[in-house]
Amino acid sequence: MTTAAAPAWPGQMIEAFKAHDVRLVPYVPDNVLRPLIQAIEADPFFTAFPCAREEEAIGIASGAVMSGMRAVCLMQTSGFATLPNALASLACAFHLPVIMVVSERGTLGEFNPGQAIVCRTMRPILDSMGIEHHTITRLDETHFTTERTLRQAFATRWPACLILNPLLTGRPQ
Repeated sequence: MTTAAAPAWPGQMIEAFKAHDVRLVPYVPDNVLRPLIQAIEADPFFTAFPCAREEEAIGIASGAVMSGMRAVCLMQTSGFATLPNALASLACAFHLPVIMVVSERGTLGEFNPGQAIVCRTMRPILDSMGIEHHTITRLDETHFTTERTLRQAFATRWPACLILNPLLTGRPQ
């Protein structure tokens, strides 16, 4: 008897999204997240579409949550730098479990100093707003961490962030 191999990280995240009925996925296009974006767009379970800016994705996801839907926003680390006002004045102020999935740049050989600066400030910003965040570095922790983060965010009605480290995604920066 053979056992099926565990799906790659995008498949594991999608399984967790479906288990929690996350159907709306606004995203800002990103090369590292491309496999996840493509898999979501190919799946009729989801409604996914690109946004021009990260604040737009947060606004759309917040509106969806207010109407009873569940949403996940996909973005890159650099785009996170634009979010503190949208998170503080909308998602946190109204206790909206908006989930962010952020591909981490600015670490492990990053060539762009701007990416490195945002990478160093992202976690302290999330901490200052009381937003739970977890960095996923290994395939074997992807489903568990994604599923538990979603569960906690929806139970507590509070935003959360999953940070996808290059050790997981294996994508060049």
